[in-house]
Amino acid sequence: MKVIIAAGTPGAGKTAVLLNTIKQVRKQHQVAVVKIDCLYTEDHIRFSSIGVPALLGLSKDMCPDHYTIFNTGEMIEFAEKHKAEMLVIETAGLCHRCAPYTSNSLGVCVIDATTGPNTPLKVGPFLSTANTVVITKGDVISQAEREIFRERVLEMNPSCRIIEANGLTGKGATEIAACFEDAAEFSYDEERLRHNAPFSICTLCVGETRVHQQFHRGVIRHLNGVQEYLGE
Repeated sequence: MKVIIAAGTPGAGKTAVLLNTIKQVRKQHQVAVVKIDCLYTEDHIRFSSIGVPALLGLSKDMCPDHYTIFNTGEMIEFAEKHKAEMLVIETAGLCHRCAPYTSNSLGVCVIDATTGPNTPLKVGPFLSTANTVVITKGDVISQAEREIFRERVLEMNPSCRIIEANGLTGKGATEIAACFEDAAEFSYDEERLRHNAPFSICTLCVGETRVHQQFHRGVIRHLNGVQEYLGE
């Protein structure tokens, strides 16, 4: 089974891009989709409407990356139940530190060109470790701005394949589908993350609401950049 993991900033058009791409891929392959979001979405209904099995997962107060990684086994079981040859996982954009790609998955980063030329420098490993970077909304900025944005992407990830896409017209879907076809075979038992996921193991994570510093333990980072662990 091939596994495609799509990550990106909120509102970048991940779902629209994937819908157009899956329409191309499903002509030759059985596809299953898992949509991961934080609090609410109806995107899984959009995937179901084009005839592909779709599963929804809401991470709620858990980091979407941690939620996705922990539940990968159940996602694989869902895809196998539907005899899927490809599993497409769309993860939620949250803190721009997303790092959901595994060693043999196809990592697809969807990023919005209208967010500014410095955005590729600000986001984390969901761009720098991706195989394919899909740039959306380039039609609403100038050619010069598109070129600058493209160069900034390559600064962060020189080896990636860049595809310009449009979720409304379907532009780029055929090229992205070709990337899906070239993905490696996924082995759940042997997979490892390409980059460590965002971390914060502290009292805030388990529900502490008091603000004063004396009430907080765990992995703590201070304003001066010093990181320490407080606790047993």
